[in-house]
Amino acid sequence: MDSTLDMAFWLTAAGILGLIVLSGFFSGSETALTAASRGKLKAQADKGSKGADAAMQVTEDNERMIGALLLGNNIVNILSASLATALLTRVFGHNGVAVATLVMTVLILIFGEVLPKTLAITFPEAVAARVAPVIRVLIFVFSPVITIVRALVRALLFLVGVKTDPSRKMLALQEEIVGAIALGHSEGAMEKDARDRLLGALDLGQRTVDEIMRHRRQIEMIDADLPPGDLITKVLASAHTRLPLYRDNEENILGVIHAKDLLREVDRLLRGDGGGIEALDIVKVAMKPYFIPDTTSLDEQMREFLKRRTHFAMVVDEYGALQGLITLEDILEEIVGDITDEFDVVARNSGPKMSENGDFLIEGSMTIRDLNRAMDWNLPDTEANTLAGLVIHEAQTIPNEGQVFQFHGFRFEVIARQENRLTKLKLRPI
Repeated sequence: MDSTLDMAFWLTAAGILGLIVLSGFFSGSETALTAASRGKLKAQADKGSKGADAAMQVTEDNERMIGALLLGNNIVNILSASLATALLTRVFGHNGVAVATLVMTVLILIFGEVLPKTLAITFPEAVAARVAPVIRVLIFVFSPVITIVRALVRALLFLVGVKTDPSRKMLALQEEIVGAIALGHSEGAMEKDARDRLLGALDLGQRTVDEIMRHRRQIEMIDADLPPGDLITKVLASAHTRLPLYRDNEENILGVIHAKDLLREVDRLLRGDGGGIEALDIVKVAMKPYFIPDTTSLDEQMREFLKRRTHFAMVVDEYGALQGLITLEDILEEIVGDITDEFDVVARNSGPKMSENGDFLIEGSMTIRDLNRAMDWNLPDTEANTLAGLVIHEAQTIPNEGQVFQFHGFRFEVIARQENRLTKLKLRPI
């Protein structure tokens, strides 16, 4: 009888130790699979790592994965605690419950939680690749129970007003990338220019052409009724190679004249028997205008530019009224910053200039996004695109020169106003 009890004692003890090892496996697996970077796992899977590929499949449905791991972990923890209580009760009598609670708490805390999780968080991708094949089998075995539990959990969450959204994962992935880029810059691992380029590329899908277009007030246009000589002179004097062509009023866009096309036509008229430049028909030389709605996303418009093999579009609102124009260069500048060539004599927007007393003198037409990128500020750009627009929105009126406002942690002073436009503003962080 004693030998039987001795054998049962050691078998039970061995079983408890095995269950603690399983508890550590489940805890470490959960930490590794949730902490592992899917980007790194994807890179390893592309290089042929079957473990990384299994980890990618397992983490595709985090809710199911965590459900299987928690179910397995709870089973082994409860079973090990029950066996320890039964075993130590035989040895210590009624005090065995307290001893078992103390011993199992220490063992599970150290060997079932802290140690495996520390190892997993130190090498998350390596551990995830090793445990994923086993966890994939575990998920398959526990699948019926997990399905019931998940349905119950979602029903309970729905009752308290919480709705789960499976598509949120893709949005969270982009937020994670943006956060990683910002963190890399703040910790000195990435230069500001590199951060701005990456964030600019990621933002193209969320921004529309009306945010960066050249407003109709700033568009340089050509009147189709000008004499041929004046028309040629004006085109050659412009810093732009493409110019909208209108007749009677600026809403009536006939086409877009390209300086190179005009030069070819002039050469043909002068060299052949075309009658000289007086016979120039500028409308025939112009390209057909390309109109786009002001709600088009920058990402979509860039693809359209590349598909159409054109770099120039006129922007209209929902009523067809001309709002401005946008070029492929404008979109690329949102990624790489200002692009200038030998004909760009003036920058599109003057940058912030600091005065002696610490104020910043800024053009009202400067976009809030450009200002935030230049100064690392966080002024909101949801209600207005330009700095002047932000002040008008917050003031709920068109301020006069000298008026001062305070909002969003800054002091705004109107320095210059032309008609209904705020042309110069002075900013100072509060």
